[in-house]
Amino acid sequence: MPRFVTHLESALDGTRLSADEPQTLHKDRPLWVRYDLDAVRQAVTRDDLAERPPMMWRYRELLPPRDERSIVSLGEQMTPILRCRRLAHRFGLENLFIKDESRLPTGSFKSRGLAMAITMAGEFGIRRVAIPTAGNAGGAMAAYAARAGLEAFVFMPADTPIINRYECRLAGARTFLVNGLITDCGRIVREGKEPLGWFDMSTLKEPYRIEGKKTMGLELAEQFGWKLPDVIVYPTGGGTGLIGMWKAFEELAELGWLEDTRRPRMVAVQSEGCAPIVRAFEAGERFAQPFADAQTIASGIRVPAAVGDFMILDAVRASHGRAVAVEEARLRYWMALGTASEGIAICPETAACLGAVEKLAAEGWIGREERVVVFNTGAAQKYPEAMAIDLPQIDKNAPLDWELIARG
Repeated sequence: MPRFVTHLESALDGTRLSADEPQTLHKDRPLWVRYDLDAVRQAVTRDDLAERPPMMWRYRELLPPRDERSIVSLGEQMTPILRCRRLAHRFGLENLFIKDESRLPTGSFKSRGLAMAITMAGEFGIRRVAIPTAGNAGGAMAAYAARAGLEAFVFMPADTPIINRYECRLAGARTFLVNGLITDCGRIVREGKEPLGWFDMSTLKEPYRIEGKKTMGLELAEQFGWKLPDVIVYPTGGGTGLIGMWKAFEELAELGWLEDTRRPRMVAVQSEGCAPIVRAFEAGERFAQPFADAQTIASGIRVPAAVGDFMILDAVRASHGRAVAVEEARLRYWMALGTASEGIAICPETAACLGAVEKLAAEGWIGREERVVVFNTGAAQKYPEAMAIDLPQIDKNAPLDWELIARG
């Protein structure tokens, strides 16, 4: 398998580190994986991709594994981009699309990043891994660790959606509920590294989850004929996906694969119940202060302090984008609106994105004819608490009330 990784690089100050051994952070901040893009350009063209299976691994020259045999996969197919005409009409737009990441093996976009992170852990001989999680990342790590035969430990807030709790344990991970937030779970993982010898798989505390999430941007470019959309609206907790896509666009531009050099305006979306990135963006700060008393039903974006905060904010600002907080009380409304309008099982995090599209379209910041892509980062079915609805009941022995049935 061709490999074009040259080194790792501190996202904070550019310090070069070896890519031939396990790395975590530099000065407590994340690392980039860097490639010899001149050599990639000589080895492959974008047209070559059409001959490859429609999986995230088709971009192998821009990915870090050394050996194809080491790849840990559950069949990560390219996810569809679905045009949403009814939602577009409701928001006064003409070109609204949803890229449906719920089709991935573990039901969320976390499959991409954890498939890559576990693959690289295996290549480095790591046998025990641990993760703090708001839900979907833990389930994905547990599944890929099981696939790779690694020992897994998962720590999640006690109010994490019940499906996420069950899927971790079902996959064999030692799973623990913590009476706190994901930051409290992260502290446990940090403190356990020495006594239990596990590798910390926290968001951005190893460099390879970004490379897995980067494939969202590579796919998006290919699916849009190598001409990127005008706006990308993305739910932002730890921000790995937004950061990864921006990195993908930079690499594609340097390779000369893009038909248009313009990049999308990146919109980082949070709930008013947990909006540290939005506060920093509005204050003109590069680093975000921890968000006190974080509360939102969109568990994936309930991240009060992100280690990659400056990377998110750098990408948003470089793209001339926005960081937007939406009303927590309306998340269930947007979740139901999206699903009922288009038949796509919208998760609460994506519901927040629909709220942001509604807001930005109403302000005129998104133009009527602009191409807008929203990422559905997970399946609604993984959030039974957020989906809870009281349904009308029918007594089998009573006369049927057809007017009541018609009203639903």
